Amino acid sequence: MINMLSGNEETVNTFKAAVGKEISEMEIKDNELIIGFTDGKKIKIFDNGQSCCESRYMSTDDDLKYYVGAKLTGGELADGPEATGEYGECHEQQFLKIETSKGVFTIVNHNEHNGYYGGFSVEVRGIQ
Repeated sequence: MINMLSGNEETVNTFKAAVGKEISEMEIKDNELIIGFTDGKKIKIFDNGQSCCESRYMSTDDDLKYYVGAKLTGGELADGPEATGEYGECHEQQFLKIETSKGVFTIVNHNEHNGYYGGFSVEVRGIQ
């Protein structure tokens, strides 16, 4: 479950409340995955771990529009590869796998930093 390791109760409860709902819209906007549901509610999933001297962003190769009409069934985080550059700079990746009734899609959280900072803190919040 998303952010279960850090014990963020609000994140866990918000995500659990969305499970079983039908997806009406979805997009990555301002480094947040926004998921709207047919009941009018929306959630955003984002990496809230920003520290000094980092560049954080999200990407996906999946067609998010394909999953509109599906039911949200679950989600998980998995660590991805880490690359270290010639001068100690790091590029970390963490995979956000969202499970739906139409299958799974993957969002990649990226964190590029100077080698001192790092890690992720993926959170889920309800939005208006």
